[in-house]
Amino acid sequence: MIRSIFSIIILATCFLAKGQYTDQINSNRPGRSIGAFAVGKNVVQAEAGFAIKRYSHSGYNNSTFNGGISFLSLRWGFLKETLELTYQGQFLSGNLTSKIPTEQIIIPKSGFLQNFIGLKYLLYDPFKRERKVNPYSWKSNNNFKLRDLLPAASLIIGSNISFEKNNPFPFNNIFGNIYRPVFFQNLNITQDKEPFAHLRATLATQSHFLDTWVFVTNFTYNRYLSKYPEKSYILTLTHALDELWSVYLEHHGIKSDLYNDGLFRLGAAYLFGNNIQFEGTIGSSLKDTPNQLLLNLGISYRLDFHKDYQSSAELEFKKLKKEEKQLNKTLKKSSKVERKRNRKAKS
Repeated sequence: MIRSIFSIIILATCFLAKGQYTDQINSNRPGRSIGAFAVGKNVVQAEAGFAIKRYSHSGYNNSTFNGGISFLSLRWGFLKETLELTYQGQFLSGNLTSKIPTEQIIIPKSGFLQNFIGLKYLLYDPFKRERKVNPYSWKSNNNFKLRDLLPAASLIIGSNISFEKNNPFPFNNIFGNIYRPVFFQNLNITQDKEPFAHLRATLATQSHFLDTWVFVTNFTYNRYLSKYPEKSYILTLTHALDELWSVYLEHHGIKSDLYNDGLFRLGAAYLFGNNIQFEGTIGSSLKDTPNQLLLNLGISYRLDFHKDYQSSAELEFKKLKKEEKQLNKTLKKSSKVERKRNRKAKS
């Protein structure tokens, strides 16, 4: 009886634990950070969005860019639970209003800001080694352990590919083909050209605390060995209001020879069933070189072909059930031998 109760407790804890695969969609959106966990083996997931964006640059006589940016991320969990192949794309289209010289010139521009292909691998999963439940001790089950503070961690490595021969936004420079007044007389300045491919690496961590809070960090080194390498970080704090709604706040810091800034984003997400998520975001930058304003709507959709996953708690439950069955069989056999021995003693 005690073993049965213990087994039930073990099974119950598996539904509270966070793992690689989840019954509900595990999306990187809303926000720009990447979570530490993969989607799970045999899961295919698309995360798409569209944003209205406005740029204004004080260094270019307050020239502006008004347009829309489309986001698409494709994720595929393959080979194992901890491995994911990912694609991240961004396409920007709009009108650049140049105020250099003072007469306005409107230039239509469109092109890719990002075509990233890479692999994500989970380095550390704090939920993999779940606590053993002691049905006799509340203190044992709730005491603090240092490893509870360690976040899940993953590494994302890949390359951003520039398919366009003459990228209108080299190195994500929106104002790349207009020049500051001090350089305007030099009309022979050649525009920077981005290489066909450059490397990007991201360390992502993810912490769960107080049941309804998640904290994600990303530390990225982009454009490795290129003319303008870039370092950035993203800090994202998400809070679940209930089973369907969640809100988030995000800070994004960027540092390179072309662009240094800090951006803030605020948004919410709504879970529509187990495989669909809707979200919206507003955001702004701190500086005016350029200043950025953002309004974004998006959706995430999952094709779930995951069938063979079993958490460690579920495996432990099956093991206990097997041991319980074997124990009952042994007790039954012992009881039968004992009854036979008693009959012989009476005769």
